[in-house]
Amino acid sequence: MNRDIPGPGQRACLGSKRSRPSEVRMVLAAHQPHYLPWLGYFDKMDRADVFVVLDTVQFEKNGWQNRNKIKTSQGWQWLTVPVTYGFPARIDQVWVNNRVRWGKKHWQALITNYRKAPYFDAYAPFFEETYQRSWEMLVDVNLHTIQFIKEMLGIQIELKIASRMEPTREDPNGRLIDLCRQVGADTYLAGSGGRAYMDVEAFRRAGIRVVFQEYEHPVYPQLYGKFVPNLSVVDLLFNCGPESLSIIRGGRKG
Repeated sequence: MNRDIPGPGQRACLGSKRSRPSEVRMVLAAHQPHYLPWLGYFDKMDRADVFVVLDTVQFEKNGWQNRNKIKTSQGWQWLTVPVTYGFPARIDQVWVNNRVRWGKKHWQALITNYRKAPYFDAYAPFFEETYQRSWEMLVDVNLHTIQFIKEMLGIQIELKIASRMEPTREDPNGRLIDLCRQVGADTYLAGSGGRAYMDVEAFRRAGIRVVFQEYEHPVYPQLYGKFVPNLSVVDLLFNCGPESLSIIRGGRKG
């Protein structure tokens, strides 16, 4: 049986951010705008006070910025937004290739694989409308869907778009330090992969504490047998509806 989306009051009761040490004034997290991101993306967002969408960094071919995975009866499959761009190009300079009827293909894939999911009908109108539109820029598709998912999860946070903020330094560490300073954040929440490139000492000298996200993928009810992790968050939404944020938080470590 398909169910309705819960009202704002119901979403709000799913729990708030974990209490933070009293000395922490503001936590900033930042990430590239991904297409229909995975659960860990929204865990990172939920743990911060300000989330910056990094649309000013270089587009990554065969990355997560224009594709993600859903589950089918045969396993997982990609949903890929076709794009055109010069090389190198920032994410906000990447165009959607509308010569390919990708929207119809993605919408049909969601119908085929999730129409029997408990909450598919609750969220389907948004995705149907999204895929009927003609999009010019990839970043607009991603921001549109990220904002909707954030609201449906009940994540209370301010999103900022890097291209609409003051210019920053180009090097990865300088860019993030500048973003923290712009919003008055004294803590930067980094993804676990940040350990490979971040200069934590540079942040310390700038008066900014670095905390690394620790996330273990939770298991939740899915269609089609054995659980498959690391899918787009739409798999969670369609299957678990108003419990989705609680499930996302269940993977949080530390």
